[in-house]
Amino acid sequence: MDLIPSSAPHWHLLLNHFPSIGTLLATGLLLCTFFRKSEDLTRAALVLFVLMALITIPTYVSGAAARGAIIRNPGISTDLIAAHQEAATLAFISLVVTGWLSWFALWQYRRFSRPSGWIVPAILALGVVTLGLMVNTGSLGGDINHPEIRIGGELAAAAGQVGPSAALAAWIMNSAWAWPALEAGHFMGMAVLFGVVLLVAMRVFGLVRSVPFAAFHRLLPLGVFGFMINVMTGMLFFIADYDRYITMTNSFFPKITLIAIGGVAVLYFTIFDKPWELKAGDDAPLATKVVAAATVLMWSGVIIYGRLLPYLAGAGG
Repeated sequence: MDLIPSSAPHWHLLLNHFPSIGTLLATGLLLCTFFRKSEDLTRAALVLFVLMALITIPTYVSGAAARGAIIRNPGISTDLIAAHQEAATLAFISLVVTGWLSWFALWQYRRFSRPSGWIVPAILALGVVTLGLMVNTGSLGGDINHPEIRIGGELAAAAGQVGPSAALAAWIMNSAWAWPALEAGHFMGMAVLFGVVLLVAMRVFGLVRSVPFAAFHRLLPLGVFGFMINVMTGMLFFIADYDRYITMTNSFFPKITLIAIGGVAVLYFTIFDKPWELKAGDDAPLATKVVAAATVLMWSGVIIYGRLLPYLAGAGG
């Protein structure tokens, strides 16, 4: 038995527990902060939401690969698989939005010492909604391999939960302008994100040492906005043509892995003390420079792997 999963379906079996359990823990922690006024608990919950939003990206992608691996197996209901994927798409969107708001609250904590009054209650409400969507997704996923759990009308009702993804995919593929427009948005989002990453790295490396890091910290929401554009347009690409993407084990899956890790690296520059404390003229500590270099390399890897996708189409691992 391999200690490290060697295929996307195996990775999905490993990863799919983290968003559900993590969302439950983050929602519980955030709920506790309304009874125990603890900023440490609030920040811990927000960080956990951000991490779960990043983990859900490879979880969602590997889920489609798992679908491709089992859909032709005897006794597997394609209707239940489709229903599970629709539920997973809703849960994915909800958790990504929750993670984005959580990141913004953390940015406000660092920038202004406290977030806006509405944002934490909004995150809690979204967390509860996301948790419900995660439970439904997990329930439908369990039914795929254990249809005996449901009987008669219950199984038919679950199969009838198929949503609009198929119609959306057909529209993207058949429209003369939808795919090019998404490509344009995807490229612009990455340009904005990578531009901010480079500017932050320039300050950390000392190329613009006369400017305090706090000035560059103000740019981080712009970079994360570009990241959100990339996630949403990328998800639409994936929904429209997931059969092709799941075969790209030499390019697409490394890209997704680097996106998740690169997001964690951006979180470092959002909330950690060492970069924030850099005043005009200060030299960044070695650890911060290492993180900055790794961040640039990871997002460069995302761009490179993304550019290689058309040339590695169909490449298996």
